[in-house]
Amino acid sequence: MSEFFTISVLFATLAAGIRLATPYLLAGLGETIGQRSGVLNLGVDGVMQLSAFFAYWTALRTDNLWLAALVGLGVGVVMGVVYGVMTVQFKAEQGISGIGIFLFGLGFSDLMFQRKVGTPTFVPHKLPTVDIPLLSDIPNLGPALFSHSLLTYMAFLMVPLVSLLLSRTTFGTNIRAVGENPEAADSLGVSVARVRYTSIIIGNAMAGVAGTALVLDLGIFQPNLTQGLGFIAVALVYFGAWRAPGVMVGALLYGLVQATVVSWKALEIIPRSWSDIASSAPAVLTIVALVVLAGRISPPAALAKPFDRH
Repeated sequence: MSEFFTISVLFATLAAGIRLATPYLLAGLGETIGQRSGVLNLGVDGVMQLSAFFAYWTALRTDNLWLAALVGLGVGVVMGVVYGVMTVQFKAEQGISGIGIFLFGLGFSDLMFQRKVGTPTFVPHKLPTVDIPLLSDIPNLGPALFSHSLLTYMAFLMVPLVSLLLSRTTFGTNIRAVGENPEAADSLGVSVARVRYTSIIIGNAMAGVAGTALVLDLGIFQPNLTQGLGFIAVALVYFGAWRAPGVMVGALLYGLVQATVVSWKALEIIPRSWSDIASSAPAVLTIVALVVLAGRISPPAALAKPFDRH
């Protein structure tokens, strides 16, 4: 255990935790926007799977990571439109619709992988690391905090941006109004359908970027790549009480626990026989946190409730 508590290992674990938190944070922030408008999306994981595959396939074919990122974003937008039609236009039950999106994403990404790739193959290049001048030169702390990919920086930059969007803009006010009392918002001239459509598309686009960040960081795709990451992102919205800073704290906590488990495995602090049990530690932590928070936080009043304009 003592070898873990060395400066080099601790800061390496911190850096890994921040990197691992990136897809959770992106997907969680997108889901926060959607849920604040009253729409629950349990299909986040499926959207991430689809975006991850098509981003991976694009990178494999073109060796252009930014085109791959754009494709991943585009897949998220398309799935947002599909989910919007299902839940806003046709008022389908959101929980069942979300699970349907998840199953479709899981199955279709697997099918496309088998047809288009077949054998797991690494992309020619992974996401490059960008060092922030001066800050990255700080001993130990600099490389841990200020030497990451652009998508990681973007994820954490989105935290204040999402906070400002929801609390300081007219559109954010409309999102919150529609999520709390769509009838009142409608009576004031706010288009509930338009606000929810837009929120869903933004949320799914961010889930698409999350899937892209995950696959380009790993440099390889395999069936069920996310392994339930999207569902954890949904749970982090509850953990963060539907606020961007809270979601960030939850994503960082999850990422750091995950990185710590990986470090302990590498240092053989955890016996091999306990390896599978240790891997479930982040999920167990999330469940415990949600149980503790249950009853202390209140979701948007109209969450998962379709709106009928009479």
